[in-house]
Amino acid sequence: MAFDSKESANAYWRENISLMLRLLAVWFVVSFGFGIVLAEPLNAIKFFGFKLGFWFAQQGSIYVFVALIFVYVVKMNALDKKYQVQED
Repeated sequence: MAFDSKESANAYWRENISLMLRLLAVWFVVSFGFGIVLAEPLNAIKFFGFKLGFWFAQQGSIYVFVALIFVYVVKMNALDKKYQVQED
């Protein structure tokens, strides 16, 4: 990767870290919040025949994690193009 300037490199990494922190926050809320903390209230809701809190603890957080990987790839490709450091 070759950046035009030090300011460009710093801005790139600032946006990269910001993106990662936002995605990790979403994953934390889904896995810990929905799967553990809010499991009892969510268990009152049925989802494909399963209690929603149980589903988030067993399957939902995994699906969200995989989806977040794809979101990260798409966002990072856009960020690389924005700062002209994409791989060809």
